[in-house]
Amino acid sequence: MNESEQEHRGVDPARLGEHDLLRELETIHRSRHDTLLYGSAAALAAHDVRMAELEAEYLRRHPDRPPAAGRTRDGARGRTP
Repeated sequence: MNESEQEHRGVDPARLGEHDLLRELETIHRSRHDTLLYGSAAALAAHDVRMAELEAEYLRRHPDRPPAAGRTRDGARGRTP
Protein backbone atom coordinates (compact mmCIF):
# COMPACT_ATOMS: atom_id res chain seq x y z
CA MET A 1 0.00 0.00 0.00
CA ASN A 2 1.42 3.38 -0.92
CA GLU A 3 1.46 6.47 1.29
CA SER A 4 -1.45 8.09 -0.56
CA GLU A 5 -3.68 5.07 0.00
CA GLN A 6 -2.77 4.97 3.71
CA GLU A 7 -3.59 8.67 4.18
CA HIS A 8 -6.99 8.15 2.59
CA ARG A 9 -7.81 5.24 4.90
CA GLY A 10 -6.57 6.83 8.10
CA VAL A 11 -3.96 6.00 10.68
CA ASP A 12 -2.69 2.44 10.84
CA PRO A 13 -4.81 0.88 13.62
CA ALA A 14 -1.68 -0.60 15.23
CA ARG A 15 -0.45 2.96 15.82
CA LEU A 16 -3.63 4.09 17.58
CA GLY A 17 -3.75 4.28 21.35
CA GLU A 18 -6.46 2.26 23.08
CA HIS A 19 -8.78 5.24 23.52
CA ASP A 20 -8.41 6.29 19.89
CA LEU A 21 -8.95 2.75 18.62
CA LEU A 22 -12.20 2.46 20.58
CA ARG A 23 -13.32 5.89 19.36
CA GLU A 24 -12.60 4.92 15.74
CA LEU A 25 -14.53 1.66 16.17
CA GLU A 26 -17.53 3.46 17.67
CA THR A 27 -17.52 6.00 14.85
CA ILE A 28 -17.26 3.47 12.05
CA HIS A 29 -19.97 1.26 13.51
CA ARG A 30 -22.29 4.28 13.88
CA SER A 31 -21.73 5.27 10.25
CA ARG A 32 -22.14 1.75 8.84
CA HIS A 33 -25.88 1.87 8.25
CA ASP A 34 -25.78 5.14 6.33
CA THR A 35 -22.83 3.95 4.26
CA LEU A 36 -24.68 0.77 3.38
CA LEU A 37 -27.88 2.57 2.42
CA TYR A 38 -26.54 5.71 0.80
CA GLY A 39 -22.84 5.32 0.03
CA SER A 40 -21.36 4.56 -3.36
CA ALA A 41 -19.90 1.14 -4.06
CA ALA A 42 -16.43 2.63 -3.57
CA ALA A 43 -17.44 4.18 -0.23
CA LEU A 44 -18.86 0.88 0.98
CA ALA A 45 -15.73 -1.00 -0.11
CA ALA A 46 -13.49 1.51 1.70
CA HIS A 47 -15.72 1.23 4.77
CA ASP A 48 -15.42 -2.58 4.68
CA VAL A 49 -11.64 -2.40 4.55
CA ARG A 50 -11.29 0.17 7.33
CA MET A 51 -13.78 -1.57 9.61
CA ALA A 52 -12.00 -4.90 9.15
CA GLU A 53 -8.63 -3.29 9.95
CA LEU A 54 -9.93 -1.66 13.12
CA GLU A 55 -11.75 -4.78 14.30
CA ALA A 56 -8.72 -7.00 13.61
CA GLU A 57 -6.53 -4.69 15.67
CA TYR A 58 -9.01 -4.71 18.55
CA LEU A 59 -9.14 -8.52 18.48
CA ARG A 60 -5.34 -8.73 18.28
CA ARG A 61 -5.07 -6.62 21.43
CA HIS A 62 -7.87 -8.42 23.27
CA PRO A 63 -7.77 -12.08 22.24
CA ASP A 64 -9.21 -13.26 25.57
CA ARG A 65 -12.03 -10.74 25.87
CA PRO A 66 -14.94 -12.32 27.73
CA PRO A 67 -18.14 -12.49 25.67
CA ALA A 68 -21.31 -11.26 27.35
CA ALA A 69 -23.54 -14.18 28.31
CA GLY A 70 -26.40 -12.91 26.15
CA ARG A 71 -24.13 -12.79 23.09
CA THR A 72 -23.37 -16.51 23.09
CA ARG A 73 -25.53 -19.20 21.51
CA ASP A 74 -26.52 -20.63 24.90
CA GLY A 75 -27.24 -17.18 26.31
CA ALA A 76 -29.42 -16.28 23.34
CA ARG A 77 -31.42 -19.48 23.76
CA GLY A 78 -32.05 -18.60 27.39
CA ARG A 79 -33.71 -15.27 26.54
CA THR A 80 -37.46 -15.05 26.79
CA PRO A 81 -39.24 -13.75 23.68
